[in-house]
Amino acid sequence: MKRLSWDQYFMAQSHLLASRSTCTRLVVGATIVRDRRIIAGGYNGSISGGVHCTDEGCYVIDGHCVRTIHAEMNAILQCAKFGESTDKAEIYVTHFPCIQCCKAIIQAGIKSVYYANDYRNDPYAEELFKLAKVKVEKVPFDNIFEIKEQDISARQLSYFASLFKKLEEKGVGKEELKDLYGQAEQLFFAHGD
Repeated sequence: MKRLSWDQYFMAQSHLLASRSTCTRLVVGATIVRDRRIIAGGYNGSISGGVHCTDEGCYVIDGHCVRTIHAEMNAILQCAKFGESTDKAEIYVTHFPCIQCCKAIIQAGIKSVYYANDYRNDPYAEELFKLAKVKVEKVPFDNIFEIKEQDISARQLSYFASLFKKLEEKGVGKEELKDLYGQAEQLFFAHGD
């Protein structure tokens, strides 16, 4: 497997964090990094101990879920809670930040925003980032966690298919073939611990 770039590595972390989201409208994750070290992470969801959107639905006022704390805010608040400076840090977000998160990012002293997906990119947020000299860069993210067919050699699969066919023709029993097939699957799809 090809080694991930730093941007892809931190964006992967943000996507992993997003999998913890309790929002039913959009799952978002954010990772704050300083000197290539993760200092905080967050996902969009309810306050600690509160009711989650996944349990009772979103609480929408003026088109916005007011129950949800955005991923960027959760990550920034985690830094505040545990005394970790965000000055000159970078943030990796699965989606372009909203205006409120944009302002919080600027006020926290974060100097670079990397995002994977465009999502209601507000021109005013873009203007604020420029005014504050915050670097904003789109980092497209391919899901590295899914095994893609092209990752497995077609020649290898073809070889095993023909081998199993020959074994079946030679009278090898279905149970033994099933066991051998399971071993072959382990070669292709098992992940080391």
